[in-house]
Amino acid sequence: MIKITAAEVNKLRKQTGAGMMDCKNALVENEGDFDKAIDYLRKKGQKIASKRADKETSEGVVIAKTNTEKNFSVVLIISCETDFVAKNQDFIDYVNSVTDVAIKNKPKSIEELKVIDINGRTVEESILDQVGKIGEKMELAGYDFVDAARTFAYNHQGNKLATILGLNKSDGENIDKIGTELAMQVAAMNPIAVDKSDVPQKIIDKEIEIGKEQAIQEGKPEQLIEKIALGKLNKFYKDNTLLNQDFVRESKKTVRQYLAENDKDLTVTSFKRLMLGA
Repeated sequence: MIKITAAEVNKLRKQTGAGMMDCKNALVENEGDFDKAIDYLRKKGQKIASKRADKETSEGVVIAKTNTEKNFSVVLIISCETDFVAKNQDFIDYVNSVTDVAIKNKPKSIEELKVIDINGRTVEESILDQVGKIGEKMELAGYDFVDAARTFAYNHQGNKLATILGLNKSDGENIDKIGTELAMQVAAMNPIAVDKSDVPQKIIDKEIEIGKEQAIQEGKPEQLIEKIALGKLNKFYKDNTLLNQDFVRESKKTVRQYLAENDKDLTVTSFKRLMLGA
């Protein structure tokens, strides 16, 4: 049997990220052929992925980042099976590396992200390599981005929730504080849109219908049903659109009022919020 040195095992480990024993076994099985050993480990990942295809990936890591120009932010989720793996620093570092690739290449969809190169492999292939290394099913479960004059990223403690947000101006007094606080507002209050005009008509119609049904069940006069439903819709807007929500840090003012106090022309262009299990 061919003798495998510790240096060879370590070299394979550095290139693939697989465990020491897995690397040694791969080299032994392939008589020291380095390229064949890499393929062997990759096939192992495919085999594990196939066996665990029906497993739930309810744990994972959510990361948000902003580029150095501060005008492009991304947020993504890579899910796994167990909290043990999700808390493993190697896995967290891997998710960060994929996030860095997204920041550099600015993909416009999760499909575009999957085919970007990361250390000679596509992101999708590299996730499969991680499956072989760790032994759990993993998935690129979510990806989004914000492109704006100024963008912000907020990572909630524990890597289970992250948000990104864009403003229409790149500088100004207190701009960093404002952007950060509003990214945190999105995390805490989970708005569905920036303003009333951004709410999809399908959701508006549904809320009006619910409002009417509630008014009918409460025995309200028929001639007031429509008015009551529209009143409930306005309450829905206040609770669920960012600019109309109460500002978390000062509840006596709305987010719109908070922005206007700092700069009457400053506003939010868009935001994205990803949460594990949502």
